[in-house]
Amino acid sequence: MRIVLIGVSHWHTPFYSEPVLEMKDATIVGVSDPDATRAAPLAARAKCPVFTDYREMCAKLKPDFAFVLGRHNEMADEARFLIDSRIPFSIEKPCSRTAAEAHDIARRAAAAKVFVAVPLVVRYCPIIAAIREIAAGEQIQYLSFKFVGGMVDRYYKQNVTWVIDRAISGGGPLLNLGIHFVDLCRVLLNNAELQVTGAMMSNRAAGLSIEDHAILLMQGGGASCMVETGYLYPAPNSVFDLHYSIRTEKHYFAARDNSTLEIVTNDRQRTTREMKLTNVFFYPEYVRDTLRRVREGLPPIADLSDNAAAVELIEAGYAMSPLPVAAKG
Repeated sequence: MRIVLIGVSHWHTPFYSEPVLEMKDATIVGVSDPDATRAAPLAARAKCPVFTDYREMCAKLKPDFAFVLGRHNEMADEARFLIDSRIPFSIEKPCSRTAAEAHDIARRAAAAKVFVAVPLVVRYCPIIAAIREIAAGEQIQYLSFKFVGGMVDRYYKQNVTWVIDRAISGGGPLLNLGIHFVDLCRVLLNNAELQVTGAMMSNRAAGLSIEDHAILLMQGGGASCMVETGYLYPAPNSVFDLHYSIRTEKHYFAARDNSTLEIVTNDRQRTTREMKLTNVFFYPEYVRDTLRRVREGLPPIADLSDNAAAVELIEAGYAMSPLPVAAKG
């Protein structure tokens, strides 16, 4: 399978390139980025050409599949081009800056019957299967996900400051990180319709145009949901302050680190299961599984309509709790 990567200056690029480089039945045949110097190291490893224009790359190389990264304000146009070109692809969440853009590309992909996957990778988390196995037939009553990532200075160090510019990114950690857990609420509640009932956004830590801390409250499917996220934790990349809590009729599930799920029954019987619980662990599986699904003619684990539903809820939260004018940046 001939693979191209678009927008490889994105900090998630290794999550895609490394699994592909290890595969025997897939080859990276081209990479693109407006800044060719940032694409050069990956191109050297893959022994493939660099392009500054992804359209030219796709026209010349005629790939079987594309992994799309890059800036959020460019993603909808990239998606439209690939849909019109009938090239199957994966596109980084949130795929756009707004719910309107997200819904537009979802409709276009569906009408054209083009395979498009979105890396809402927490869908691969074993916590989903554990809850469905242990609490089979039980109503989920409460869902709470706290997932706080590193401080905004990491984006300066990685030279991707567009992430913290609302005009380009569309939002802060709620859109970038929280989308995984808004989607997880939808998955665990079997795609029940959710309504945003409350939100609190703050930019007091960094004073930027994006929020650096967010809380989103939702209800639907017989459950109350809370997602908390932020760019506040003074920690290395891919290390998070997390706490997940899920209450069903007869069980309580809790995770306080990225490796252990606690299960407690109503009669106080406690057990634990070791499992991976953060998003970064699931990208290699996502890459392999997505390419397998393309080959076998299967739908993706998450598509553009799933992404659009999550972005719509996040956008409702932003509307409910607008930020003050940015103090800096």
